[in-house]
Amino acid sequence: MKKIRSTALALGAAAIGYYVYHAVTYVPASEWEPAGMGWLGVEMALPIIALTLIPIVFAFTGEGILSALTGRNSAEFRDGLTGLGTVRSVRQTGVTVNDQPQVHVEFSVEGSDGKIFHSSAKMIVPLTELALLRAGVVLPVRYLPGRTDKVEVDLSGDAAAAQHAMNESLIRKGITTRHKLDIAERGIATQAVVQSLSVTGNIRDGHSEVELGLVVTRPDGSSFATRVTKFLAPASVGHVQVGRVLRAHYLPENESEVVIALPVNA
Repeated sequence: MKKIRSTALALGAAAIGYYVYHAVTYVPASEWEPAGMGWLGVEMALPIIALTLIPIVFAFTGEGILSALTGRNSAEFRDGLTGLGTVRSVRQTGVTVNDQPQVHVEFSVEGSDGKIFHSSAKMIVPLTELALLRAGVVLPVRYLPGRTDKVEVDLSGDAAAAQHAMNESLIRKGITTRHKLDIAERGIATQAVVQSLSVTGNIRDGHSEVELGLVVTRPDGSSFATRVTKFLAPASVGHVQVGRVLRAHYLPENESEVVIALPVNA
């Protein structure tokens, strides 16, 4: 973005400079020509164009605006590392694009190495989605290792990279294990109904451990009962109440180990 703005400023300065130079060095075609005609030729279009285009370039290269128009991350962040950004606060900047507001978002970001840093981003958010962007929401973000003061919400659509970042974070915090993730990846996808719920009292990184009694449906329509433990964020507890139907995975050779899946921003 800085290169685009610098180029626009350089071209604008060149256009205005040429106009002034032409006017100052202009030689009248005849002695009858009125004074000051050097300022009134076709060259006067150059500063007009420059003073019109420079503000437009600066407006459309503003943080988050070009990404909103293209649906892609800026070139600077497109190949950046993927981290997990937890929203700390959101405020509108007063700028709008097609009546959609630009917001300034403060993030607490967990990098790919597990280190936490505070950062921010500006982005255009549709009015219909503005209420969904609230404190506590987790979003995949792109960041540069040597510059953590600014991030961009990941617009690549690379669900695998975002899921990998989430999985590694959960493993580091002891919320899940690689074995459970393997079951979720290779296991049979099915449904399970919650029959019982109890809290063990164990807490990890703000997640409470619960023990669930489940009735799991096999592909042939039969079912089996099992018990699983899972660490849940406070907002997710409502999704595992008795009677709820959950997405689940298990390996046919070991029905005692069932993994349930819940939305990240429950």
